[in-house]
Amino acid sequence: MRGEFAFSSDLWAEDMLWGVTLRSPHPCARINGIDVGAALGVPGVYAVLTAEDVPGERRYGLEVADQPVLAGDQVCYVGEPVAIVAADHPETARRAAERIVVDYAVREPVTDPEAALAGGQVVRHVPIRRGDPGVTAEVVVTGEYRVGMQDQAFLGPESGLAVPAPDGGIDLYVATQWLHADQRQVAAALALPEEKVRLSLAGVGGAFGAREDLSMQVHASLLALRTGRPVKMVYGREESFVGHVHRHPAILRYEHGATRDGRLVYVRAWILLDGGAYTSTTPAVVANAASLGVGPYQVPNVVVDAYGVHTNNPPCGAMRGFGAVQACFGYESQMDRLAAAVGLDPVEVRVRNAMVEGALMPTGQVVEGPAPVARLLELVRDRPVPPPAGADLRQLPGGVANTTRAEHVTRGVGYAIGIKNVCFSEGFDDFATARVRLELLGGEPAVLVRTAAAEVGQGLVTVQAQIARTELGVERVVVGTADTGVGSAGSSSASRQTYMTGGAVRAACQAVRGRLLDRLGGIERVGLELVGGAVLDGGGRVVTTVAELLVGGAVEETVRWRHRPTRPLDPVSGQGDAHVQYAFAAHRATVDVDAELGLVRVVEIATAQDVGRAINPEAVRGQIQGGTAQGLGLALMEELRVVDGVIRNPSFTDYLIPTILDMPPMAVDVLELADPHSPYGLRGVGEPPTISATPAIVAAIRAATGLPLARVPVRPEHLTGTG
Repeated sequence: MRGEFAFSSDLWAEDMLWGVTLRSPHPCARINGIDVGAALGVPGVYAVLTAEDVPGERRYGLEVADQPVLAGDQVCYVGEPVAIVAADHPETARRAAERIVVDYAVREPVTDPEAALAGGQVVRHVPIRRGDPGVTAEVVVTGEYRVGMQDQAFLGPESGLAVPAPDGGIDLYVATQWLHADQRQVAAALALPEEKVRLSLAGVGGAFGAREDLSMQVHASLLALRTGRPVKMVYGREESFVGHVHRHPAILRYEHGATRDGRLVYVRAWILLDGGAYTSTTPAVVANAASLGVGPYQVPNVVVDAYGVHTNNPPCGAMRGFGAVQACFGYESQMDRLAAAVGLDPVEVRVRNAMVEGALMPTGQVVEGPAPVARLLELVRDRPVPPPAGADLRQLPGGVANTTRAEHVTRGVGYAIGIKNVCFSEGFDDFATARVRLELLGGEPAVLVRTAAAEVGQGLVTVQAQIARTELGVERVVVGTADTGVGSAGSSSASRQTYMTGGAVRAACQAVRGRLLDRLGGIERVGLELVGGAVLDGGGRVVTTVAELLVGGAVEETVRWRHRPTRPLDPVSGQGDAHVQYAFAAHRATVDVDAELGLVRVVEIATAQDVGRAINPEAVRGQIQGGTAQGLGLALMEELRVVDGVIRNPSFTDYLIPTILDMPPMAVDVLELADPHSPYGLRGVGEPPTISATPAIVAAIRAATGLPLARVPVRPEHLTGTG
C-alpha cells in the first residue's frame, strides 16, 4: 500500500474541457438580462450556457424541486449559479466568466430567520404534543440558545468529470453521497431517460451531508453534451463554501419544569432553523429537531414547536447530526441549569430522568432497543479526571506562545448526552440493493459484491467485504466500484449504510448461500456452515467444498432490503413511529480556560457510546473520534459568519477547523448492546459523537468561568466580556 487514492479532482480525459460557474454577488435580485457575447469571444471558449439552455426541468432538489439549475429571472442567495462556461483551460474559462454581463435589479434581502417566520416563509412546522400542555412544576428553568452556521469542511472540494456517450447520454464520474438521487435530478434537467445518465462514484474526499445535494453534476453534464467533449469541474475552497449546503443556524427557547428532587415534569421548546434560500433537506431536519428535541429523557408532558424558514442566506441542509445537534445544545444546557436549580450533580439529574428500554419518546414511539443512557453517563463520570497541567506550557491555553500565566487559568468539567435517529424516517421508502456473485476464478471461489453505496471515508467498502466473508466463508472478496448499474443503496447519510447496505449484502449472501447449498441434493442442510471455502456439518466435518459446488456455474443474487416500516408524524400532535432506531453517546469534557485572554484548551474528552455491535472496531473508534472533533469545532471555532447574506470567511484561513493540536486525548468506552431489529444487532455510529461533544465542552467552560454561555461557537469575546 502506498497511501495513494484517486479523488474525483484527479480525473482526466483526452480532449477534456474545463467548466467554470458564474455566481451571483447579491443575496436577492431580479435578473433583467444576461449578455454572454464577450465571453463567447474569448479564444479557447467552447460554450457559455444560461437558464435558457437547460433542455429539461429547470429546477431540482432532494425533497422539493425548487432550486434553479441556473438562475433565470432572479437570484436568492450570494453564490447562486447564473451561467456556466466551458473552455480549453480553467483560467480561460474563469476569464470568460468574468466577461459575462448580468443586469441585476438588487432587492432588499431577508436574512433574519425570525423576520422570515413572521413573514410566513415557513418551509415546515413540526408540533409535538404529549400529556398536559398546561401542567405546572415546582422548579422552572428557562433559556434561549443559539447555534451558528457550521460547514462540513470536507477536504476535497466538489469535483467531477462528465463524458458524452455515443448513445446521446452522459457518463458522470463524481464525488457524491447518493448516486441514484443525482441520477434522477440530472436526467430530469437534461431531458434524458435515467438509463442514459450513468453515474460512477469517483474518489470522495469527505462528505458529512454536503454532497447529498447537487453541485456541479448538471452543469458539467450540460457543457459536455453541448460541446461533445468531456468536461471537468473542480471548485476552489471559496466556491465550495457557497456551492454546498451547511448546518442550519438555530435559535432555541426552552422551559423545563421539574420537581424539587429534579424529576422532569414538562419540557416546552421553540426551535427555529434557518434553511436559507432553498428547501434541500430542511423538512427532515426540522422533524429531527422536534422529535428529538427533549433529549434522551423520560418527560410525561411535552410541547415542542420546531420551524424551518426560507431566508436569503446560503442554503442549509444535511450535516452530521441532522437537527439533533442544535436541539442537544439547547436541552443539555437546560439540564445543567436544572441541576444547579435543584442542587444536584449534573450527572445525577440526568440519570434520574434517563430514558430506558421501553420508554416513550415525545412522539409516543416506544424505544424498543437498548437505551443505556444512565450507564453511558456513569461510564464517562467514573473515568479518572486528568491531573493539573503543571508548568508545561504546551498544556496551557495558548500553548508554547506563552500567552497564558497559570494563575489566571481555571479548570472546568462538563457533561452531555445526546440521542440520534438512525436511517431514514417518517415513512420514507428506505431500502438498499446488493448484487452478490459467487464464482470460480482460477479454480478458487471468489465473491463480487456490487452496490451503489457511496464510500465517503466511513469504511463501508471494508464492511461489505467483511460481511461477504462471514456469510459465504470465502476469503477472496472484491467490492466493485459503486455506480448506477445496480439498484439504489440510498444515501451515505443518517448513519444508515452499515445497517442498510450491510443488511442488503447480508441478505444477498444468504440467498447465494441457499442456492449453493441446493446443489447438495438430498443432503440435510440444517447446521451446515461455509467456512474457509468448505461446507461443514454440525460436527465440523467437511461435507464438500465451495469450489466443488461451483463447478456447475456461478451463483448470483440481487436483493433489495428494507428496514422495519416507519410512518409520518401526525401534523397536529406530532405523534407517530417516525424512526427506525435510536443511538446514544455521552461525553465528559475537561477544559482549562484563561477568561482574561479568552483562551480555551480542551484537556481531555471521555466518551461512551452504544454501537450495538462493532462490525469493524477500529473504524467505530475512528468514527467516534472524528465525530467528537466536529463537535469540538462547533463548540469553539467553527462558524460561517454571514453578514447581510454574504459569507465573510470563505476560506480555511478564517473558517477554523480543529487540527491535531486542538484535539485532546480521548478515552473511549464502546458498549455492544445488540439491537434486536438490525443486522448483526448493529447500531449506526457516525453521528451521535458529534451531537453531545459540543454541549459537554461548553458546559465545562461554564463550570470553569461561571459565565452563562448560551451560544456556540464560544468565541474569545464571550469569555472576556468584550463582545
